[in-house]
Amino acid sequence: MAKKTIQDVEVKGLKVLARVDYNVPLNEDGSISDETRIVASLPTVKYLLDNGAKVILCSHLGRPKGERKMEFSLAPVAKRLAELLNVKVTLAPDCIGEEVEKMAAELQAGEILLLENLRFHKEEEKNDPEFAKKLASLAELYVSDAFGTVHRAHASTAGVAEYLPAVAGFLIGKELSVMGEALENPVRPLVAILGGAKVKDKIGVITNLLNKCDTLIIGGGMAYTFYKAKGYEIGDSLLDEANLGLAKELMETAKAKGVNMVLPVDNVIATDFAADAEYKQVPADQFIPGWQGMDIGDKTREMFAEIVKSAGTVIWNGPMGVFEFPNFEKGTEAIAEACAESNAITIVGGGDSASAITKLGYADKITHISTGGGASLEFLEGKTLPGVAALNDK
Repeated sequence: MAKKTIQDVEVKGLKVLARVDYNVPLNEDGSISDETRIVASLPTVKYLLDNGAKVILCSHLGRPKGERKMEFSLAPVAKRLAELLNVKVTLAPDCIGEEVEKMAAELQAGEILLLENLRFHKEEEKNDPEFAKKLASLAELYVSDAFGTVHRAHASTAGVAEYLPAVAGFLIGKELSVMGEALENPVRPLVAILGGAKVKDKIGVITNLLNKCDTLIIGGGMAYTFYKAKGYEIGDSLLDEANLGLAKELMETAKAKGVNMVLPVDNVIATDFAADAEYKQVPADQFIPGWQGMDIGDKTREMFAEIVKSAGTVIWNGPMGVFEFPNFEKGTEAIAEACAESNAITIVGGGDSASAITKLGYADKITHISTGGGASLEFLEGKTLPGVAALNDK
């Protein structure tokens, strides 16, 4: 990675503002239902503490839309972080202002101050320079470690880097090196698996991956648009009509580049979009009018699993079906299992695929699970991530 990391600078005695991703899901009683993101930040936070930094952490939580809504307070995070680190974590009453400045000024080496939700201020998402300057004024060094937010140019992800020396934490360093290596110098064959609903969300990713991968598997809701482009009946399945022509073009591009683009050969279809809908399996070209595709079928699951088993590197982003409904989760489960059993380097983009892997208990058998859904997608597209571009070069 061409960006400086915390290991390239001296942090001892410095007040360090670290942007972490503590946007965690909360239960109705305010307790944390999934602490993956907090745990992912620990190597960076521990490193700063162990090396004598005065640690100021900042994050957003939920979508308070610039208003001070206390159901989005970072208080539960402060409590859990203190337990995980066995260190006192002080929650600031806000993220800017006189009181916060005083607390930051009095911070000692080895102590943690967690700023209150950045998005209580609308200036955060607007990347307001004055707001960024106020945040930056609390510290002497900025550490970016919230991969889930680096694809957005916000005050805390890009703006503060204008006013402070800016380096990457361990999490961002790992994300960029693992995914960068998979795209630029993969162990071949490189197999990319794309699922999810809309073709338009993945156009950039497909286009970029067609220049890099050996096999591209298309599953999930967007496969039906490709079927339609081939002239198949798809019933009431999801259709991205505006991109039918593009789906055809992408199939032709794959052929021209010698990339093996694989679509499901059979599907589980249902009478309607419901957990208890009547369902059956049909071959890809035998959809029943009025029914809709909900998952990949048995033959496809076996076929996709075989491809994964013989891969050198696998990048997976997006579920194979409506995995929230038990009757239609088998396709996504099959991919998760194949990735877990494969000897390949396996990389799972954030979002639904990451949730599925974790839910099924395969997380420890995957080489790398990205902490950022949108960020990992944009990285796979080859886009510049503003929160990474803002960091100092080595």
